[in-house]
Amino acid sequence: FECAKILHHARACGSMKRVRFEVYGRVQGVFFRKYTCMKAEQLLLRGYVQNTLRSTVRGELEGPSEQVEQMKTWLCHEGSPMSHVERCEFEDERNVEEYVHASFVVRPTNNE
Repeated sequence: FECAKILHHARACGSMKRVRFEVYGRVQGVFFRKYTCMKAEQLLLRGYVQNTLRSTVRGELEGPSEQVEQMKTWLCHEGSPMSHVERCEFEDERNVEEYVHASFVVRPTNNE
């Protein structure tokens, strides 16, 4: 009930964002994707996270602007307990009116 109210308010106020991210450092083999998914769900965000062949983790976030900003901070400064984030990059950040993701998921490794 409370989640639906928050999401409805974000859409009504036009305060939803979408952003792509990539996180560098010791972020693979340390449950970074699992913790990212749990944090995103806690913040009511949608999108995905996946490993890359470059030993980074990348993904996309969408949801209420304030929660997206909280998640960006979490990705750069907290992450999973055993991770060590060296840097974060964010791109294509924009305001959106509709979701394109149904939930937040862990995707298989990206082969790029």
